[in-house]
Amino acid sequence: MSVKHRFHSAVPAIVAMSLFSSLSIAAPPTTSPAATSPQESFASIKEVPSFAYCCIVHKGPISDITSVIGQLIQAMQEQNIFSAIRGPMVAVYHKAQTPVDSPDLSWEVGFIVTEQAMPQAPLIKKVWSHNTIAVATHVGPYQQLGETLEKLVAWVGTQGYAANDPLLERYLNSPMQVKPQELRTEIWIPVVKKLEGSGLNF
Repeated sequence: MSVKHRFHSAVPAIVAMSLFSSLSIAAPPTTSPAATSPQESFASIKEVPSFAYCCIVHKGPISDITSVIGQLIQAMQEQNIFSAIRGPMVAVYHKAQTPVDSPDLSWEVGFIVTEQAMPQAPLIKKVWSHNTIAVATHVGPYQQLGETLEKLVAWVGTQGYAANDPLLERYLNSPMQVKPQELRTEIWIPVVKKLEGSGLNF
């Protein structure tokens, strides 16, 4: 399975994103890697602080994403968690080698929240603690995310780093707000410095 195929298979996310956009959730701004100018490299290695996020954990094919985001929004409404949002919607994918149509695919989707947030089941509060990351901002339709990810993974190798799991996406806007060509999605990949003669398989 190629990285490109993985993200072309995640097109149902486009429909799912409209569920939370239609609620007019205005997440307060959060600290994030700065967007790069045309003169800068399209990607960079950054140190980012850990942060909490409230999510639904799911095991199953990515085609389930529409119903999972529906569960997320409903549970956050019922538990009055919206006021704790401190950043955009994120999706975290574990074991990147797992096919997207596999019932064993492990992933979660949620929102960055305050450390004080106390969600209850089916919501779970987790912490992103991978502080050294490679980051690139994809501008354009979600169907083309795979192209940016492939380019990012290749770029990481040229910088003397190895890519690691899990993969995180930060959705900076949505199809309900902008045209497909204006969608902005940050791709985060945890990285480690390569040792001579060693490496990781992303």
